[in-house]
Amino acid sequence: MAVSDHTSHDKPARPTPAAEPDPPRRQERPDGRADTEKPVTSDSGKHAAAVLEQGQEQPQDSTLENRPLSRHASDSFARTIAVVPRAERRGLLGRFALIPEIEKPHEYRNSTKWMVTAIVALAAAGAPMGSGIFLPALPSLTRDLGVTETVANMTIAFYMLAMSIFPLWWSSFSETLGRRTIYIVSFALFVIFSILSAVSVSISMLVVMRVLGGGASASVQAVGAGTIADIWEPAHRGRAMGIFYLGPLMGPLLSPIIGGALVEAFGWRATMWFLAIYGGVMLLMLLFCLPETLAKPPPPAPLTDAATTTAPLQRTSTTRSVALHTRRTAALLKRFFIDPLSVLLYLRHPPVLLTVYLASIAFGALYVLNISIQSTFSTPPYSFAPIPLGLLYLAPSLGYILASTAGGRWLDRIMTREARRAGRYDAATGRLILLPEDRMRENMWLAATLYPAALVWYGWAAARGVHFMVPCAANFFFGCGSMLVFGAVTTMLTEFMPRKSSSGVAVNNFVRNIFSCVGSVVAQPLIDAMGNGWLFTMVGLFAWVTGYLAIWALKRNGAAWRVSMDRTLNKERGI
Repeated sequence: MAVSDHTSHDKPARPTPAAEPDPPRRQERPDGRADTEKPVTSDSGKHAAAVLEQGQEQPQDSTLENRPLSRHASDSFARTIAVVPRAERRGLLGRFALIPEIEKPHEYRNSTKWMVTAIVALAAAGAPMGSGIFLPALPSLTRDLGVTETVANMTIAFYMLAMSIFPLWWSSFSETLGRRTIYIVSFALFVIFSILSAVSVSISMLVVMRVLGGGASASVQAVGAGTIADIWEPAHRGRAMGIFYLGPLMGPLLSPIIGGALVEAFGWRATMWFLAIYGGVMLLMLLFCLPETLAKPPPPAPLTDAATTTAPLQRTSTTRSVALHTRRTAALLKRFFIDPLSVLLYLRHPPVLLTVYLASIAFGALYVLNISIQSTFSTPPYSFAPIPLGLLYLAPSLGYILASTAGGRWLDRIMTREARRAGRYDAATGRLILLPEDRMRENMWLAATLYPAALVWYGWAAARGVHFMVPCAANFFFGCGSMLVFGAVTTMLTEFMPRKSSSGVAVNNFVRNIFSCVGSVVAQPLIDAMGNGWLFTMVGLFAWVTGYLAIWALKRNGAAWRVSMDRTLNKERGI
């Protein structure tokens, strides 16, 4: 049984008959150095090498279920990898990358894959760091520029709005220009706009520069998940996506602490200078350490004899020439202004819409919580200084890290378990057929219960003015629950649309950052009107009820919706 857009996992193959040892041969390693392949001298050794060459797992016995090779075992077998010559490498300044581009990114060694994953994760930390680092600076900003708290919050709200809109363009361009070019251009712009934010002389200039800086840094939010999908097979993608998400979550972990220290020592402008320096360091890492990972498009069909026949030269009339240039201009404008917005049409498919909603409601609640922490603990009865105020954001961030590291492995195991339970094996290859909706099982029910309950807990603890550790404990569990949602949703979207993985994640970022923008704007007025207790009770109950309904609908109809979506997308692609 073949499935068009979804990848499968190998079943163990039988050992091949004994044969004479192969002589050693020279080959290119993915780090650019030559390596010598060890001769295979036994049936089991030949079988392990053949299995590794196909991306399979090595069985201990032909009758036992296959188990993954250890990292050391996998490194002991060399794979023939087609390295792209330096002069032919794609991407902006691609020849300067120290890690070479290869024809099939899935064939990078695991060590190289983890290095690329770490670089992209660090780059992805830049955008959320730009919002988190400014939270402790808001009181200083209001005094320095003479604005109200609500107006000061606009510097964060519009930053998040830019993070929702700009990735639509970044992801669209990355599917044609490649990942590397988008990374380098966007981070160069991020450095420029961060410097201009640091020297802003009015709230208007600051908001505009923050919008442009947020839009530039947001490229990794969409393109980064596409890079992970480029290099990792689906069977291991959940764990890799969890590690990748550590980057965006390190922003909320470290940036409020860094911001608090910088504000207390140098003032709010120092936070913007820090972002400029961080962006510059990441620009250098991306320039020298990140190869192009986007799969090469298939070669064009060969021209027929009729097409290769040289036509006689003809004079083109002025009217026809104008019409031709007009069509070309219209096509160019469509490419730059209409095509990036076309990815929003993916929301017409119920699996994408409901999956994106699950992440968006959690992300909106996160930014209501962030504003509440800053507002509540900087005023009586707590009255924390900037540095202790920044430390309060450690609690949810520790929950993010725990759920990200453990949740990714859990997600992969759930997916494999569900495929085996259903007995879904490809008849031709014997591989497990892995489906995106299999990732939404008990993990999502737990997450959709945990983070809304933690919101209610935090709201009433903060409203009563109890010891600060009590609301911090609630925020830890909020971080755990919300991260389980973010990791599952992002991984599923790359698998619902495997040929347009960054576009799917861009749609997710668009919707969820709209929610976060709204949350940042309305949080303070609602806290003033309702108080923390009733506000977070309302948000928590809404997230719990609607989240349960979305999960139930996906469990009941997810398979049928996915098949219908695959059929529609294949028809649009002419498949």
